[in-house]
Amino acid sequence: MTEKYSITVLDEDMTWGFSEICTICRVDHELVFEMVNEGVLTPEGPSPETWRFNAVAIKRIQVTCRLQHDLGVNLPGAALALDLLEELEELRSRLRQMT
Repeated sequence: MTEKYSITVLDEDMTWGFSEICTICRVDHELVFEMVNEGVLTPEGPSPETWRFNAVAIKRIQVTCRLQHDLGVNLPGAALALDLLEELEELRSRLRQMT
């Protein structure tokens, strides 16, 4: 069986709207809305009609979906895990700069 993959090249300066981010990440609107409410995502803009998401949001959605699917983590737990993973990455980066 042949599997088909879709690849999207991300530019760090690009942003995407609410519907676009759902399409790119293959998730439904409700899940993204819940991620915003739980603090997993912080879009730019005051309302869903004007929300803009960057490449970091795509990574956070993908990691959250993996945490939920693979480990059964709920959204508040995923928000905490993402914050801790980002802090760990920042600390490792600082450590590399010191050596």
